[in-house]
Amino acid sequence: MDAFTYRDGELFCEAVAVEKIAREFGAPAYVYSERALLERYRAVAAAFNRYLPTTVCYSVKSCSNVNILRLLAEAGSGFDIVSGGELFRVLQAGGDPRKIVFAGVAKTADEIRFALDRDVLLFNCESEAEVLTINDLAAAAGKTAGVALRVNPDIDAHTHAKTTTAKKENKFGIEFERAKKFIAAIAALKNVVLRGVDAHLGSPINTVAPYALAAEKLLDFLRAAPDTLTHIDIGGGFGLRYHDEEPPEFAAYAQALSPLAAAGKRLIIEPGRSLIGNAAVLLTEIQYVKTNGEKTFYLTSTGMNDLIRPALYDAYHFIWNVKTALPPPSRLFGNDLAPPAGLSPVDVTGPVCESSDVFAKDRLLPPARRGDLLAIFSAGAYGFSMSSNYNSRPRPPEILVSGNRYRVIRRRETYEDLLRGE
Repeated sequence: MDAFTYRDGELFCEAVAVEKIAREFGAPAYVYSERALLERYRAVAAAFNRYLPTTVCYSVKSCSNVNILRLLAEAGSGFDIVSGGELFRVLQAGGDPRKIVFAGVAKTADEIRFALDRDVLLFNCESEAEVLTINDLAAAAGKTAGVALRVNPDIDAHTHAKTTTAKKENKFGIEFERAKKFIAAIAALKNVVLRGVDAHLGSPINTVAPYALAAEKLLDFLRAAPDTLTHIDIGGGFGLRYHDEEPPEFAAYAQALSPLAAAGKRLIIEPGRSLIGNAAVLLTEIQYVKTNGEKTFYLTSTGMNDLIRPALYDAYHFIWNVKTALPPPSRLFGNDLAPPAGLSPVDVTGPVCESSDVFAKDRLLPPARRGDLLAIFSAGAYGFSMSSNYNSRPRPPEILVSGNRYRVIRRRETYEDLLRGE
């Protein structure tokens, strides 16, 4: 997380001390680095375009703030969407409809009509029934829709059980042989054209082998594809370092997929987590320090409603004091490494009435007291976008930092906001 650095024991986002942001806007608060996001976008686009023509379609579900989307649209990004609401957000951000891929396993008729009206590039279709529905709705609208078949290649990407998508028991995609047989039926339809094939493998994937295998299977599939097919969509899922993972560089993923260049098609990739994940921290304030027996708890202002990943996936997030004389380790220590002096094990927890409202257990951290700030790192992806009002807790603000400037891109919710629509 190069945009987040400690200077004389204090955490900065780019050129702004994050404590200043917390004292002005309170905690919890999400803090994003514009530089980190755009550097990652440019890096992935450059890496893949070295090997074959590639359209980067940012995965909106990972972080959908319209200001984040606007930055990416202005940088030239396309977008991977999974709902009508995400399409609305992208259009409000100035996204180009001809760079929008509409994915998702159960699109409603209203969502399909909305996307048809905006002439999106592709519908990634998860079933034969969906293709037939799009054909009927396109006919009623006097349109011809570009569709891609999402195939299920039955590849185990060795990721978390709740984020794998390409095994035959998953709900996603159409089995390869069945998809091949369906191609002829698509050709007979009047209002859809087969423009692509899609095979998203899951996330996060910290090796290139699943992509190399997917490329091999997709090339085999393309032998049966018509000349109308112009795009190969490999999804995203590229790894991110949360703890001690060593994910490949973008260039390594690109090289693994480079055999697809032989097909003469345009590649679509859909990174989300790998672009925004390490471009944000979630700030939290310690409300109380509590000891029960041998256990010490930092009871914080941030709950699982603000960041659900640890409760939902047992996800690891690095946590460190915003101000401390003990710098964060350059190498994250494990059980086999002696921790630096001055640290002690604590549980970092939240205020929500659930035993799973825990961000870290027995984590070695510097001493802290009531009112001190902690930073929960790698919070940009599936942080705010999966937040809720559980326990009737207003959601936190989002702050965007650019150099030495910062601005609110979503204000903190109020109690009155909790009742809107009720």
